[in-house]
Amino acid sequence: MNAWVHRLPIAKLFALDAGALKHDLIAGITVSLVAIPQSLAYAQLAGVPAYYGLYAALIPTIVGALFGSSRQLSTGPVAMTSLLTAASVAPLAAHGSEAFYAFVILLAMLSGLFQVLFGVLRVGVLLNFLSHPVLMGFINAAAIIIGLAQLPTLLGISVHQSDHFLLDIWQVLAHIDTLHEISVAFGLSALTLLIVFKRLAPRLPGVLITVVVLTWISYLVGYAELGGKVVGAVPQGLPSFSVPPLDWHATMSLLPAGFVIALISFMEAMSSAKVIAIKTRRPWDENKELIGQGLAKIAAAFSHSMPVSGSFSRSALNLASDAKTPLSSVISAVFVLLTLLFFTSLLYHLPKPVLAAIIMMAVIGLVNFRTIAHAWQASRDDGIAAAVTFVATLAFAPNIQNGILTGIILSLALLLYRMMRPRIAALGLFPDGTLRDAHRHGLPPLHAKLGAVRFDGALRFVNVSYFEDALLQVERENPEVRYILVKGNGINYLDASGVEMLSNLIIRFKSNGIALGFSGLKKQVLDVMERTGLSASIGADNLFATDREAFDRLYLRGTIDNKIM
Repeated sequence: MNAWVHRLPIAKLFALDAGALKHDLIAGITVSLVAIPQSLAYAQLAGVPAYYGLYAALIPTIVGALFGSSRQLSTGPVAMTSLLTAASVAPLAAHGSEAFYAFVILLAMLSGLFQVLFGVLRVGVLLNFLSHPVLMGFINAAAIIIGLAQLPTLLGISVHQSDHFLLDIWQVLAHIDTLHEISVAFGLSALTLLIVFKRLAPRLPGVLITVVVLTWISYLVGYAELGGKVVGAVPQGLPSFSVPPLDWHATMSLLPAGFVIALISFMEAMSSAKVIAIKTRRPWDENKELIGQGLAKIAAAFSHSMPVSGSFSRSALNLASDAKTPLSSVISAVFVLLTLLFFTSLLYHLPKPVLAAIIMMAVIGLVNFRTIAHAWQASRDDGIAAAVTFVATLAFAPNIQNGILTGIILSLALLLYRMMRPRIAALGLFPDGTLRDAHRHGLPPLHAKLGAVRFDGALRFVNVSYFEDALLQVERENPEVRYILVKGNGINYLDASGVEMLSNLIIRFKSNGIALGFSGLKKQVLDVMERTGLSASIGADNLFATDREAFDRLYLRGTIDNKIM
């Protein structure tokens, strides 16, 4: 019974001493000072009322902390997920309508269900289909889109939102003469203060101080009465708990978006969890974290809020504040609760340009083109995937989920293409007596009667014809060849298609007076050959443990002379 109790999520909150409690209290308060203004800003980015952000930083934060595996991961509203939410719902409902808000809540539930399903089925490893270069290409483009999307609010310009993001930005520039001067003043002041705090006083809660100061000034000068946009009335008290509104047509339409948000938001949470695991030297479970993040999204849906995720910036702050347990996230949520209960009236005069500035500052650090350059330097395929994802995300905006899907499909297609055409090298004899790539090292042919190749990759159905063509080319290019040796230490897998291809190839070569041999094959490949009878077809005297053994036995057999030795 006691063991079962200790496995409950709530038990994690009591497994700490007085010292850990002190650290968690300080960390929780520190994170809440950033989380509250950020939550208001990210709600604006998602296209929902500001209080949705506060709701997202309450119950979902607690659920993510209790059911996840990382002790310092801070769950709540984040920029990338908020942008994806707005872009996904925009085609289905008018911005600012009740239907729009209902579909945001529905999207939170769908993306959460996807993550819980992934975690229960323990398929967290499948999320690696989203490669790092594709993710970096997407993040760079999305950060630019997020930043530019704040221009209308920052400048106080009202423009009609179209289906083409770049056209909307052009409309802003075309109507620059209609900007609202006092809104620009608040926006630029916020940017200036945020930069100053970040560079000169990073330990202070610069975001909160900026919000408090500029909200007070907004109240003093009557910014709302001067035509400025403010947060307005925020409902006081706890969010209402209800079943998310279900709409069959909307559910089917939002399923792809729910999948993408589940994928992207978890990759964001996973990057934070990995950093935390390295610095704290504590393991984390990606499947358990999937369930925790999924339940947090579902909790958001039932508490009238928007999709959430693990926040990199707030998690880093939590870690830097020396948080020890998930209690720090619970304490952070308590301060959000206090804000909802007692301080919502103070948010009325908060200028929206200030929130736009907060969003800009939050995403500016995500723009890093060096990651795309590094991907290109590592692999041309990775560079292409990163660049195409970046361009596609910008081109598809505001439907940026199509950009990430384009990147995933392209990277998988390039992977499949490389699997279909693995490296095959014609071999020559190196001075040290080993077989090396003849083309790379400028080596002469081994022997008139002997051809040798190295195959780097698994021999499976996608590439058997490529392997077969390479061996047949050896036969065509050298009519005198009587023996073809395959250096097989790079072959780590052999499937049924490979066995069938080799069986047919052996028959063809025998009819032409050519023998086929293998050297250095791995045990798992030899086991497949033995089980399928392929070893008997090849012949035990044509299977060699090493290249040297192959040369020695072929020389004794008279297949080659001692000139090769």
